[in-house]
Amino acid sequence: MPTWVQLVFLACGVCFILALKGLSGPKTARNGNLLGAAGAVVACAVPFFWRDLNLQHVPLILAAILVGTIGGVYGARKVQMTQMPQMVALFNGVGGGAAALVALLELQEHGEFFDWFPLAATAFTVVVGSVSFAGSVVTFAKLQELMTSRPVVFPGLPVAFGGSFVAAVVLSVMLVNEPQMWIGIVLGLLGLVIGLLLVLPVGGADVPIVISLLNAFTGLTVAAGGYVLSNTVLLIAGTLVGASGTFLTLLMANAMGRSVANILFGALKGGSTLGGGEVSDRPVKSAGPEDIAILLGYAERVIVVPGYGLAVAQAQHTLRELVDVLIARGTHVDYAIHPVAGRMPGHMNVLLAEAQVPYEQLIEMDEINSEFKQTDVVLVVGANDVVNPAARTTPSAPIYGMPILNADEAKQVVFLKRSMRPGFAGIENELLFEPSTTLLFGDAKETLGKVLAAVKAL
Repeated sequence: MPTWVQLVFLACGVCFILALKGLSGPKTARNGNLLGAAGAVVACAVPFFWRDLNLQHVPLILAAILVGTIGGVYGARKVQMTQMPQMVALFNGVGGGAAALVALLELQEHGEFFDWFPLAATAFTVVVGSVSFAGSVVTFAKLQELMTSRPVVFPGLPVAFGGSFVAAVVLSVMLVNEPQMWIGIVLGLLGLVIGLLLVLPVGGADVPIVISLLNAFTGLTVAAGGYVLSNTVLLIAGTLVGASGTFLTLLMANAMGRSVANILFGALKGGSTLGGGEVSDRPVKSAGPEDIAILLGYAERVIVVPGYGLAVAQAQHTLRELVDVLIARGTHVDYAIHPVAGRMPGHMNVLLAEAQVPYEQLIEMDEINSEFKQTDVVLVVGANDVVNPAARTTPSAPIYGMPILNADEAKQVVFLKRSMRPGFAGIENELLFEPSTTLLFGDAKETLGKVLAAVKAL
């Protein structure tokens, strides 16, 4: 590899590191994202200027790049905020699948010349890349409601999963000793089966964590593929994605008070965060927009708890306007952000940033939980499971042990809901039936607009 290529690849790797650092804060996230994208573009362009590489099938490569660029730009611009997790799952799965296919091609072209370690990296790339692809497709189908979001289990699933895993290990050893294409193809097929069996039992609020875990899998796959191809950029980028994805998965699991093993396999013993989804017929207290406006308009301290329903209703702009009016009236207002609110990490932060909500108003759970006791009104917009006291009080609840926002400690709680249907975990929220809770039924954007008009009229 020429010195200039190594230096360019090193610069691209530095761009990826700085991009990840930039993504750690809202003020630098946009520039960090652009820096990472620029590094990726340069890395993809280098082979076209590397004469000794003798690049073949250039028209097909350019056509593939064009198709990918059009698809990526179209998807990024047209996807709704509520569908962002599905798009992330698809992009992640495509990355893992691409790495697996590249490893198979390398096995076919150069497998007989590889030493044992590159062959082990090839086997790893094929298996884990296929797992990531199949698992990501299932998470997409669950989030898109193309299939049930409930855990899918069947008799013998643990045996099938364990048998597939053992078979993959055996075939990987065989591939290292005898690099043949048929072994690689079977490994890829086994990886697809393992990915399906890994994600099918996952349901409810566990899906975002699985997306993060599969993202880590894809990163490790790309890193191993970088070793197979002797490509520094892939090695650096994959390692960064694998490490950050693993760390994020552990953080999210801790935020739910559960282990990663319990999240993946909890449904096999009834531990998945998904209940029966029954609608309760217990009486609740409800009110109209004018009554809610009076509660908010004369409150000194208000905390807003956003959730996935806010994204569904696309009500973030109306909510921000309401908060701005309350602040102008002298009310102290903050947004309480739960680590797993929404359908992917940081979903609420991105949603509220789209509405130009100042980042200083977004307070993480650990920082704001102690303030609920001094809060006059908690306004819950589209959230459910992250404020459900059953996580503290009901050992039989599937979300028991998950840290929640202490909304039940406030003087008054206002819930904006379309209906009495449970949240994503499929269980009843006891907070809805507390004397201090008032429900405002209807589409969040429409009802918030009415509340906003009523507050302005006070």
